[in-house]
Amino acid sequence: MTARLPMSFQRIAYEALEVCNGVELAALEAAVARTGLGEGATAIDIGTGNSTVAIRLARRFGLAVTAIELDPVMAELARSRIAAAGLGAEVALIVAGAAAVLAETPPVDLIVALGTTDVSGEGRPTPEAGFRALRRSLKPGGWLLWGDIVWRGEPPAPLRQIVELTNLYTDDAGWRAAALAAGFEVVEARISPPEVFESYPRDSIAAARAWADAHPQAPETPTIRFHADRVEAITAFGRDHIDFGLYLLRTTA
Repeated sequence: MTARLPMSFQRIAYEALEVCNGVELAALEAAVARTGLGEGATAIDIGTGNSTVAIRLARRFGLAVTAIELDPVMAELARSRIAAAGLGAEVALIVAGAAAVLAETPPVDLIVALGTTDVSGEGRPTPEAGFRALRRSLKPGGWLLWGDIVWRGEPPAPLRQIVELTNLYTDDAGWRAAALAAGFEVVEARISPPEVFESYPRDSIAAARAWADAHPQAPETPTIRFHADRVEAITAFGRDHIDFGLYLLRTTA
């Protein structure tokens, strides 16, 4: 008998969301369509979360996908959804850190990296170092669909310290410059509309609190409530300083 994995804020939130970041699935699909990739092409989805993106890459575009997820609780959700979609042969789920998997995987045609952490194995790589690490795992002419926090100008120091505990971020100009320095061309860049970006934490918090209310005696409930309060506070503090950017990049010679 398999032991039940503990519930977490991320698991509850991501089960309720279509995409595990402040971007719409339609924007991701439009960017992937622009690559022209199809049957026979290979892709890696780093931090697959609820596996929506990995499933869509396989089902709509016919890509052979390696989905990477470090968190075993999230991986359990991803695995169940991949199986339910009947895509066990098309989407291979690996439960491990991204840097370790990339080091052992042949270069691919496309990497999708949305809200990822430690893609280089350095802990908190600079934007340029993160891009360089991912470029090494792409074929010549390969594509990177990168999405992450974008600072709207210089944020207050306390906000930067809180938000950058696991990742380093920059503004739109900084992401573009880092991509160019790492050997990419910026094919497309877009900032998510405020209503899209703000729905991500709002819906995550609502889902977590609903779960906690329905499971008041669960051992995870106090921690889940704490994380919901924490995300709400950071969101309120950062509302005027944070955007979410989506960048379609292609390797240059």
